[in-house]
Amino acid sequence: MIAALPFPQIDPVIFQIGPFALRWYALAYIVGIALGWMLIAFALRRAHLWLNDQPPMAPAKLEDLLTYIVMGVIGGGRLGYVLFYRPGHYLANPLEIPMIWTGGLSFHGGFLGVIAAVWLFSRRHDIALPALSDIIALAATPAILLVRLANFINAELWGRPTDLPWAVVFPGTEAQDCPGITGACARHPSQLYEAGLEGLLLGLVLLILAFGLRGLTRGWLLTGVFFAGYGLSRFAVEFVRQPDSFFQSSDNPLGWRLDFGEWGLTMGQILSTPMILIGLALIVFALRKR
Repeated sequence: MIAALPFPQIDPVIFQIGPFALRWYALAYIVGIALGWMLIAFALRRAHLWLNDQPPMAPAKLEDLLTYIVMGVIGGGRLGYVLFYRPGHYLANPLEIPMIWTGGLSFHGGFLGVIAAVWLFSRRHDIALPALSDIIALAATPAILLVRLANFINAELWGRPTDLPWAVVFPGTEAQDCPGITGACARHPSQLYEAGLEGLLLGLVLLILAFGLRGLTRGWLLTGVFFAGYGLSRFAVEFVRQPDSFFQSSDNPLGWRLDFGEWGLTMGQILSTPMILIGLALIVFALRKR
């Protein structure tokens, strides 16, 4: 058995009263959305951050915006999980699609759901889409950071076997998953990698752009940085992230990897590639504007 860090025994359920249970995963979404809301309100109350000192909307409209975003995250995240990851299973069991309490939300699906929600909100309230999109990008990273930490507490989405000194022995991993290794299987804590890259580092970059460099005066800049930053982070972590078990079963007819010649891409990398390209294009567009 290789030297590894023991998994911290943290109960995924914070407390339970009768049938009601509050989990770290749910709390991560709640606190993450609340922190994002506070960030948006903070930015809207500082007119000097915006082009011509005019914020795109009044803080009073934040409650409506929050409703749109929550619906986009949940609806898009669930449909993305169904379509991108387990279409075979849900085609055979369609009544399970709305059962989100059983788990199964896709970031990329939720991301597309938020795009649709922000576009609808912009049209309905006649708010400039570039500025609205930028403040959503600024507010997204706290939730990403907390949800990835909750993934770690849940001992899910762990990484591939490794002998690095910070490898973690996750509960439920079997020795046969690590060829040539006897005893417990140590793995990359890929959830923490994603928390650090997609949540903490990307969040700091966006905060510096918004509040230090007045990036909100250039429409689409923060959106582009978020797209490209998340896409690159996720693409990199996929190299050490263990594929979900259903990707190696008949439920996934495409297999874990979709191979293009010598280059094999995971589903996460395939879905992240358009984000990177669109993000870079938006950055160039924003910086070239007068």
